[in-house]
Amino acid sequence: MSHTNDQIAGADCSRRGFMQAAAAGAGALLTAPVWAQDTKPPADDLHIAMIGPGSQGRNLLTKCLKIPGVRFVAICDVWPYHQRYAANILKKYDQPVTVYSDHREMLAQEKDLDAVIVATPDWVHAEHTVACLKAGKHVYCEKEMAHNLDACKQMVVTARETGKLLQIGHQRRSNPRYWHALKMIRKDKVLGQITHAYAQWNRAKRYDLGWPKDEVIETGTLEKLGYSSMDQFRNWRWYHKFSGGPMADLGSHQIDVFNWILDAKPKSVLASGGRDYYKDREWYDNVMAIYEYPVDGSTVRGFYQVLNTTSHGGYYETFMGDQGSMVISEDPRKGFVFRELDAKRRDWEDEAKTIETMGRDAIELKIGETLAPDGSRTPEAEKMLAESQKPVHQLHLENFFNAIRNGTPLSCPPEVAYETAVSVFAANEAVAQRLPADFKPEDFTV
Repeated sequence: MSHTNDQIAGADCSRRGFMQAAAAGAGALLTAPVWAQDTKPPADDLHIAMIGPGSQGRNLLTKCLKIPGVRFVAICDVWPYHQRYAANILKKYDQPVTVYSDHREMLAQEKDLDAVIVATPDWVHAEHTVACLKAGKHVYCEKEMAHNLDACKQMVVTARETGKLLQIGHQRRSNPRYWHALKMIRKDKVLGQITHAYAQWNRAKRYDLGWPKDEVIETGTLEKLGYSSMDQFRNWRWYHKFSGGPMADLGSHQIDVFNWILDAKPKSVLASGGRDYYKDREWYDNVMAIYEYPVDGSTVRGFYQVLNTTSHGGYYETFMGDQGSMVISEDPRKGFVFRELDAKRRDWEDEAKTIETMGRDAIELKIGETLAPDGSRTPEAEKMLAESQKPVHQLHLENFFNAIRNGTPLSCPPEVAYETAVSVFAANEAVAQRLPADFKPEDFTV
């Protein structure tokens, strides 16, 4: 970053000074995210492959196509339908690929691969990631990093032993909106002492994904793959064997934000949930969890809910303190600071534009408002603004590829993702046992 901590501390108290500190200071205070890195294009393209180009895999695939210096050379999937779908997309972008059904064959044949993106169902993340790491490839693996902690540990250990990079897909950690919020909360103390947090991910009822009638995988092949039916194969998120349920599928993103923003690991979780709507699924369709965090000698309670029967309110995170509250989300329409009426006013508040939302005046969280002394936008602000307008998964992928090329820090290395997995799986256990789950510090280390 172009601003040091001393420069930020000495900034004036005008709105311009405040926004300069808020927008530009995160990288100076903390490990720099992807948008803070100045990179040069490599002499040669990175050669990459993908295992699991399903719906989320193709989402990542199309984001990779927006990144210069990255080229697909192989695609691997057990379902011919996914193989053709992804290969046809890449062919349109002049990236013809070799198609494989078995990841082991792909790793044996593709000698010049630099990295592999793993976007398969959670229960085979560890198998695919470990194989790629041992083959000498860097790996970007979707979250949840695996379906149980033993598999997660295996991934952490293998990344250490091989010395290869492993990025887990908690993409908020590469999002400048979140780094902006983090800076305002930690350094500028706009919330004062944080006392509570709240987050939710509510989405409308989910239907059977289905499959084309002429694309059925024969029963014997499905059984060899570990599935009893096409229903299990397509709707794997509903079953205990294949996933960690909605707490892992959705909640893990936001519990990760709790851990990150609070700079703490939970000491306990109490949770309730159940299969109250869908009777044909094994996992809960709703979970409500209360986490307790030790923060600066006090306890911060974070309430989290994930509902799969209503989209009311959508998804966002809120952090509340004795001086104010902040709402943050990947949804750019949801980013506000609310100041308490009795909080000591700062000079920048008088100049900040406010809007009315939730019955209160709110200051919008905006990226890239750092201004030079003459009132023009600074290069750093321009860069942040441009980065913030990219798709969120693209930013996280760019961070991964920049780490390969230039050695810049990963936004979400496996040790960080493991801490989130510990936090999330404990909530599932708390629901099952109808008892609180307590954590010990050593639970979060491998």
